[in-house]
Amino acid sequence: MSERPSLRRRAAVEAVGTAALVAVVVGSGIQATRLTPDVGTQLLANSLATVFGLAVLITWCGPLSGAHFNPAVSLADWIAGRRTGAGLSLPELGVYAVSQTTGAVAGAVLANAMFAEPLVAWSVHDRSAGHLWLSEGVATAGLVAVVFGLVRTGRDRLAPVAVAAWIGAAYWSTASTSFANPAVTVGRAFTDTFAGIAPASVGPFVIAQLLGAVAGLGLAVVLTGRTLRAAPATGPEAADDAGATGGPVPAAFHH
Repeated sequence: MSERPSLRRRAAVEAVGTAALVAVVVGSGIQATRLTPDVGTQLLANSLATVFGLAVLITWCGPLSGAHFNPAVSLADWIAGRRTGAGLSLPELGVYAVSQTTGAVAGAVLANAMFAEPLVAWSVHDRSAGHLWLSEGVATAGLVAVVFGLVRTGRDRLAPVAVAAWIGAAYWSTASTSFANPAVTVGRAFTDTFAGIAPASVGPFVIAQLLGAVAGLGLAVVLTGRTLRAAPATGPEAADDAGATGGPVPAAFHH
């Protein structure tokens, strides 16, 4: 049986995975605006690219780090694991959050570079409104409820499809287009393109997302009505125990 990956390796996976995710989100947004002036078509292209990219990244990175790509999911994992000891420890949570945020910024810079945009350009896309904050809370709550609902009912193998499907649906059913991820929200402030968010709008989005994560975890507990089962092993051996996802939590981000 292979050993559990070190925290350093898991942090690197989280950074690279989050960077790839943000590069997909930002890059597809830039490409879409260059190919068509129709906003609906732009959003469709952006959402499809995000869904496909997210599903691939969860499948690939899940056995290595849990494929959180999202401080809100990592926070929920820490909260859920405090009783069982199966989730992230508090120091691991801090390392994951820093790695994810660093990766998100790098992913935005990479996308800018690939499309010959300024490497760093603060977004001027203001997203400050109560209905947008509510949307972020709902989107994040749904994401966390899906992730932990799958864990609690033993259907971790469905995480790549289920998580990506939720994000795709939330893209179109929330006014904020479902960022649902504090790290990615920060990263998207570094690009003044289709997917950007003004730095002044980041703080309220992050607060709404964190509150949504706690609500989503509570919802998963209430709806499943079961004790959180022991988390599958993290690492190559997790492929036998948890299918394509593995790790303390099988998935998830969003853009």
